[in-house]
Amino acid sequence: VPFSRTKEGLMDFRRFGGTLHNRTAFAGASTGQQLLYALDEQVRRYETLNQVTKYEGWEMLSLILDDHQVCRGLVAMNLQTLELKSFAADAVIMATGGPGMIFGKSTNSMTCTGSAASVCYQQGARYANGEFIQVHPTSIPGEDKLRLMSESARGEGGRVWVPRNTADSRNARDIPDAERWYFLEEKYPAYGNLVPRDIATREIFQICLDGHGVGGENQVYLDLTHIPAETLTRKLGAILEIYEMFVGDDPRYVPMRIFPGVHYSMGGLWVDFEQRTNIPGLFAAGECDYSIHGANRLGANSLVSCVYGGFVAAPAAIEFAKNVSRGNTETNGLHDAEVKRQQEINDGIIKNEGTENQYQIHEEMGKWMTDNVTVVRYNDRLKATDEKLLELQERFSNISINDSNLWATQAVPHARQLWNMLQLARVITLGALNRDESRGAHYKPDFPERDDEKFMKTTIAEFSDESPIFSYEAVDVGLIEPRKRDYSSGKKAPQVPQPGSELKPEGREERWAEDENKIEKGSFKE
Repeated sequence: VPFSRTKEGLMDFRRFGGTLHNRTAFAGASTGQQLLYALDEQVRRYETLNQVTKYEGWEMLSLILDDHQVCRGLVAMNLQTLELKSFAADAVIMATGGPGMIFGKSTNSMTCTGSAASVCYQQGARYANGEFIQVHPTSIPGEDKLRLMSESARGEGGRVWVPRNTADSRNARDIPDAERWYFLEEKYPAYGNLVPRDIATREIFQICLDGHGVGGENQVYLDLTHIPAETLTRKLGAILEIYEMFVGDDPRYVPMRIFPGVHYSMGGLWVDFEQRTNIPGLFAAGECDYSIHGANRLGANSLVSCVYGGFVAAPAAIEFAKNVSRGNTETNGLHDAEVKRQQEINDGIIKNEGTENQYQIHEEMGKWMTDNVTVVRYNDRLKATDEKLLELQERFSNISINDSNLWATQAVPHARQLWNMLQLARVITLGALNRDESRGAHYKPDFPERDDEKFMKTTIAEFSDESPIFSYEAVDVGLIEPRKRDYSSGKKAPQVPQPGSELKPEGREERWAEDENKIEKGSFKE
């Protein structure tokens, strides 16, 4: 991975939310993309050595469990032909990401439905801490999804603000610094714009709720214009291109307009210290497991947890596979029976001639979940949301895919995913309803304090046809005693020095003129 380096050739680091020290390695502003390139390269290398067989364009439908509830493989569907195939396995590792699509729009990939984790839950795997959903403070809306404006923008010195005068209609660059309300810096001087994500999100949400959003809309400014354009291009080029592509403004000269968006699930499949779920032979790693982040993830910790989860799960799965009794699961009809069961479900969806539109059901689910189960939660709204989810489940039985050509149809896979999302949405909603406190990303104004005596516990959900069954496991805090979260006082974090600017707002116009000069002369490098 081509991580960014200092002039001396050492690994470079930046701050992310909730930290006071530069501890996060990065690759410009496209760290995730660079990691994917490196991972894909390694997968292809192992393919050429015949050590990996890759199945692209397949969707997991179910686990194959024997009479002792031991995982013996899975059934998947070819997304072009709808062909079903069983894959025998001595151990299965789930690494299927988060459930962002449950909320309709999120910063996640459009494939992050949570469907595979939901399948495991419905087949007996325990799902933990589902109610803890992280909403990222800085995203931009799109017709299909939300696009993340990475925390690296604030890590490099980006500042969040709104006009002090709510009626101020001037362009952002024309508003003097004294007339800008840097509300995060004022309220949290120790961390400034890099307070933990849940706090930044709630502050932005409240600012807009109180009518202080830019132009009276649900948006605030994320300002990078005080940083030299060459520095921004070098360190944040990827996200600047995304913003300019979808919004039309160049963030090097015009402050970005952003609003919080659903970003990450701290909850997931319950696993032990070796990434084993409660189903023998089934392991989980990455965002689809719950084990690392508690009630709120710190910025940049996702990568560490994914790497660690895979690092532990792989040898644990190999060890399990070495010792498991293989039996004759492929010849005793177990695999064929599960394929037949899944085919019957597909046939039922295809033949159903109801009056409901599955995409309308998905849209309604996403709106209810986003409105009521994200930044701020109230018990009456959570109850209403669960009732709505039950209504949507009823309506789901009356859908029609309205697609006579089944080649490469997205309607059947989406219908399968939608049912699984509805099941997981109830786990998230009811988990939030039951937790009468505020902790991490879970915030209830009616219960604003943390209740360690009652809720210093992991929420465990188990599937039943009627409703999720909840239980709670005490969290062992013997080594680290919990403290109150307080980001409003303390030593101010060092700001990121920028050549020629030192984060001072004055001189902004002169630097703009310099940059425009360089562009005209051709000396400015994109």
